[in-house]
Amino acid sequence: MSEYILELKNISKLFPGVKALNNVSFGLKPGEIHALVGENGAGKSTLIKIITGVHEPTEGQLIVNQNTITKNDPNKSIKNGIFTIYQELNLLPAMSVMDNMFLGREIKRGAFRDKKSMLKACGEVIEQLGVKIDPKALIRNLSVAYQQLVEIAKALLEDKKVLIMDEPTAPLSETEVEILFGIIRKLKEKGVSIIYISHKLDEVFEISDRITVLRDGEHVKTMNTSDATKNELIKYMIGRELGEQYPQRHPEIGEPLLQVESLTNKRVKGVSLEVKKGEILGIAGLVGSGRTETARAVFGADPKTGGIITLNGTVIKINSPLDAIRHGIGLIPEDRKQQGLLLNQTIRHNMTFSSLRNDKKIFINMKKETATCKNLWEKLSLRASSLSQKALSLSGGNQQKLVLAKWLATLCDILIFDEPTRGVDVGAKREIYSLMNQMSAEGKTIIMISSEMPELIGMSDRIVVFHEGSLVGSLTGEDVSQENILKMAMAAHD
Repeated sequence: MSEYILELKNISKLFPGVKALNNVSFGLKPGEIHALVGENGAGKSTLIKIITGVHEPTEGQLIVNQNTITKNDPNKSIKNGIFTIYQELNLLPAMSVMDNMFLGREIKRGAFRDKKSMLKACGEVIEQLGVKIDPKALIRNLSVAYQQLVEIAKALLEDKKVLIMDEPTAPLSETEVEILFGIIRKLKEKGVSIIYISHKLDEVFEISDRITVLRDGEHVKTMNTSDATKNELIKYMIGRELGEQYPQRHPEIGEPLLQVESLTNKRVKGVSLEVKKGEILGIAGLVGSGRTETARAVFGADPKTGGIITLNGTVIKINSPLDAIRHGIGLIPEDRKQQGLLLNQTIRHNMTFSSLRNDKKIFINMKKETATCKNLWEKLSLRASSLSQKALSLSGGNQQKLVLAKWLATLCDILIFDEPTRGVDVGAKREIYSLMNQMSAEGKTIIMISSEMPELIGMSDRIVVFHEGSLVGSLTGEDVSQENILKMAMAAHD
């Protein structure tokens, strides 16, 4: 009898020109939380897709409940008790929370749907998550964080033997992460086995029992979490010592560049703030606090009902993203796939289309465009085969770099980063932090929204905190601490 509920033996997977997995073995024990870590492109997603039947392995065996699985597919995987919460949300925006949760498994009374029973079951599962989500609400009206919680709620509707969680905490605040971890621990007590994929190593050490490291499509090491150290794990993941995570900052902060006064809309309540030339301004707050909504209103992506925006001492009007671009303002959104990239377009097109929209010339200078793209490619250390490669095929970290490249191409002076390192591995995080530091040193102004407090503290010159659509406080110097940020974010400060 095997000790594993799920086992992969000597799995290899070949794609045209690429060996995504090479002789990888992996075992998951009953009631175990097993972390799967590695840089973007290490093979984690391919391994999960083999488990869930999206891909067939080129070589090797998949064994579930002592049975070797052949010709696996997603439906067979679900019947075998395996459920996956992907990093890319699998929800229908035009449908309600309840309809998404019961899609394909509706409760019926005779020939009709038993809506009352489904609403009740939906509400009970959401209550377990410790959040307030209306089961009748449309998915498109929920933030990314709440959409993620709906995905988790879907998994809790049915008893599963194996639950795969791909970056489940990416859009969640620290308070919501603790709620999720409580749910994960309860599932473990019930005997559910969990594969937990995350780039947040502090979470890996807090929640997992064992850790498996992949690098370049190969199995590097499996170890008990209690026997591992963070530095050791990083070395296994990237094949080298990482050094300090946050680069040393020696900013030369200038005069106020952007000022926002009494900014208001349905979700933003009279927000006033300023950011200076060369400054990295951190924005903290719980999910739904108004951080993202304020950024979108400043950028012209959401309508404003009131407020004044001043740039370099001159009042400006921003009624659309194109207005913002023309004034040298860029926004890297929290959802890079839906809002930041044209996934089916090439790297070249994604890098330059925002610049082209701002260019009044009729014809494209292809030579200049190619030179710009190659320069950005080298500057950002983009990992791809060519400028013709589609954005969809890039890893999460390289997609984030591509969004950044798009804005660097516009020569913007102010760049708003909304969750700059979400779903990005430790090596790519360090590269993005260094680029932000370099941009600041060049005199560019950065506004950084983040749910990761160490990131805010490690990178910001000043931090402002939001609560329920309002800016409730500002922290600098010795006053900056996780405790003070959280108190303000919960409006619990004295």
